[in-house]
Amino acid sequence: MARQRDEALLGGPESAARDVLRLTQIMGQLIKGFREFRGIGPCITFFGSARFDQDHHYYRLARAAAREAGRRGFSVMTGGGPGIMEAANRGARDVSAMSIGCNIQLPSEQRPNPYLDTSITFKHFFVRKVMLVRYSQAFIILPGGFGTMDEIFETATLVQTGKVGRFPIVLLGSDYWGDLIDFVRDKMVSCGTISAIDAENLVVVDDPAEALDRIMALLPANS
Repeated sequence: MARQRDEALLGGPESAARDVLRLTQIMGQLIKGFREFRGIGPCITFFGSARFDQDHHYYRLARAAAREAGRRGFSVMTGGGPGIMEAANRGARDVSAMSIGCNIQLPSEQRPNPYLDTSITFKHFFVRKVMLVRYSQAFIILPGGFGTMDEIFETATLVQTGKVGRFPIVLLGSDYWGDLIDFVRDKMVSCGTISAIDAENLVVVDDPAEALDRIMALLPANS
């Protein structure tokens, strides 16, 4: 169902009546998100692969980082599914921090993980992305696939173009992210496709406490 809906939306022009109906549905999703998440307080969003189980090093790393975020007064938001998302929500639950999920309808259903205090399942990725940025003060990003890469570079683009203020983007796990950061800092900067200051918006660390230290240092004093 979700695949058919997105294919129709992105598949070309439709009738005026269908456009109005679709806009009304999209507005309804936005309103629901705005209402549900209005009071969640300072929040950090975690991204990463849905494919890691609880015995994986990256799952344990995400859980530890979320615990650290919760101890420092942040709510934890994720995409609401399994893997890294579950680990982060579980870490928030470990320290009684608010645990939030922005789930997405997929052709193979992504079920909400069991560690959520509040959750909404959205029909469109772009609506979900609005929520994940609007209600977050920072991103902590663990190893992941195409969706995770999309979130890294979309957020970096928002910062680069001034669409959002200074927004900490912390990549956790240098063993996974090292080659990507080398490409950004060496290839992209040397070729002039981005500036050196753009590359500095991506921070790579290995320790959860250091990740939170970096975020706290970059956030405005009144955040």
